[in-house]
Amino acid sequence: MPKPEKIEAVATITKLFAESTSCFVTDYQGLNVEDITELRKNLRENKITYLIAKNTLIKLGAKAAGTEGLDEHLVGPTAIAFTEDEPAIAAKILNDSFKSKELPIMKAFIVDEKLFDGAEITRLASLPPRDIILSMVVAAVEAPFSQLVGSLDGFFRELIGSIDALEEKIRSKS
Repeated sequence: MPKPEKIEAVATITKLFAESTSCFVTDYQGLNVEDITELRKNLRENKITYLIAKNTLIKLGAKAAGTEGLDEHLVGPTAIAFTEDEPAIAAKILNDSFKSKELPIMKAFIVDEKLFDGAEITRLASLPPRDIILSMVVAAVEAPFSQLVGSLDGFFRELIGSIDALEEKIRSKS
C-alpha cells in the first residue's frame, strides 16, 4: 500500500503536469545548494515551479496527467521546471544557469504537448519574449499597409497640387 506522502506527491506532480503548458526535465547534479537556491529564486520570480522528485513519482504523475514520452528521460537525478507562461523564459533561465557548468544537463522538454530533446534548449532560450514576437508580427503585417497609405497620400497631394495650380492658371487668365 502506497504511503500517504507518496500519494500526495503524485497528486501534486499530476496537477503540475495538467496545469502547465510546458515542462523542462533536467538533471541537477553538479549544482550546490547555493546554485539551486539561486536557480529556484530566478524561476520563482517568473512564476515557474522547480520540483525535485523521484523518477517513479514523476512517471506516475505524468501518466495520470496524460503526458507521454518522458519515461526514457527519467533516469538518474531529475528535477522538472513547470510553467504556464512563456516557455522561452524558463528555457533562458535554465540554459543560463547550466551553461557555465559541465553538469547538470537538460534532458528533455515539452512545449505545447510536443517533446523536444534537451540539446534544443538553446534554440528556445534564444527566442525573444512573446510580446516582442507579437509586435514583430504586427509590424510585418502593418508595413505594406503603411506603405500603401503613404503612396496614396503622396498621389493625392500631387493631384490636389495640380488642381490648385490649374485653378490659379484659370483665375489669372480671367
